[in-house]
Amino acid sequence: MSAELTRDHMRHTIERYYAGCNGADKAEMMACFTTDAVHYFPPGTNSAPWQGADVIADKWVWCAENLKSKWTLDRVLTQPETDEAVAEWTHWRTKNGSYLRGDEWYVFDRDSGLISEIRAYFAAAWDPSLEKSEIPGFDYAGRDYPLTPPD
Repeated sequence: MSAELTRDHMRHTIERYYAGCNGADKAEMMACFTTDAVHYFPPGTNSAPWQGADVIADKWVWCAENLKSKWTLDRVLTQPETDEAVAEWTHWRTKNGSYLRGDEWYVFDRDSGLISEIRAYFAAAWDPSLEKSEIPGFDYAGRDYPLTPPD
């Protein structure tokens, strides 16, 4: 089966993935990935990279259940010509009131239309002792970024 990789398809798949994360819905997340997908993280992140749709979904379900994580998808750019997209996000850890901002680079599998790779980048070096991990001096409020987690 060959999927038509359009901007709308790519954006919808990323939005569906985030909805799955926010709902701690393993099946919904897995439906967005190839079975052998890989999720890479910056240095210092425990157990990275995450390999396989099943592992990726399990890890985000764990975060949702144990950290009370929620995510906002703040910006998305898609480029179907190269099977790639980039998203800017905020990971809200509502259990302790902290959050982390960052970007993810997505690679889509042209045959299935699913995500085959994510490379995550944090807006600032992650320091678990900080309440807010974001780029210092950047006007998040002035640029209309979310300042609170979703309900």
